[in-house]
Amino acid sequence: MPMNFLVFLGSVRDSTPPRPARLGLRVARACKGWLETDGHEVELVDPLAFDLGGSFKPQFSYPQGKAPVALDDLARRIEAADGYVMASPEYNHSMSPALAHLLNHFGSSLFSYKPSAIATYSAGQWGGARAAVNMRTYLAELGCLPVSAMIHVPRAQEVFEEEGGYLSGVDGDRWSDYLGRTLAQLVWWAEATRRQRREGSAERPAAFTRDPSQRNAP
Repeated sequence: MPMNFLVFLGSVRDSTPPRPARLGLRVARACKGWLETDGHEVELVDPLAFDLGGSFKPQFSYPQGKAPVALDDLARRIEAADGYVMASPEYNHSMSPALAHLLNHFGSSLFSYKPSAIATYSAGQWGGARAAVNMRTYLAELGCLPVSAMIHVPRAQEVFEEEGGYLSGVDGDRWSDYLGRTLAQLVWWAEATRRQRREGSAERPAAFTRDPSQRNAP
């Protein structure tokens, strides 16, 4: 059966340098395209599409039905998804502030017991690999444990065109195999966790949904 995935873009910048603007959109679309070719339903979540206001207030902090419509809608999509791809640039050896800011608006109970895949990129030579190390801890705490393989795309502007396809002269088969190593792991775990959520006999531990005391030792 097809899985339902969300691909989160980790940038709100639409200015230059570096060039081209919105480089991460190419990487996110490439991941989306691979999963769609594999037969899955995929939505791209762009933080630039959300007005998160000046002060931080998570979706779960609003009274029922009082959160901004866009946040409630995304909360429903997060809860319905079988897994996630997190596409992020690197900022000071860490994940994108824009990605963390968006994800922090939602409780871990929406993401929990599902897998995620890390895809980082850069306009330079490192491909955001150092940010990926930081993202493993963050995503594990969020509840959507990252699969072991990761995607790192150095000089992404020389690999992908604007819609996520491969530029002329790029070895597309090799890059598809590279993306597939991570995304196939994501699909495998998504199938397993969905089956366990629906049919498993083991009871899931209650999620942290109210206040920090739910995590306290006796």
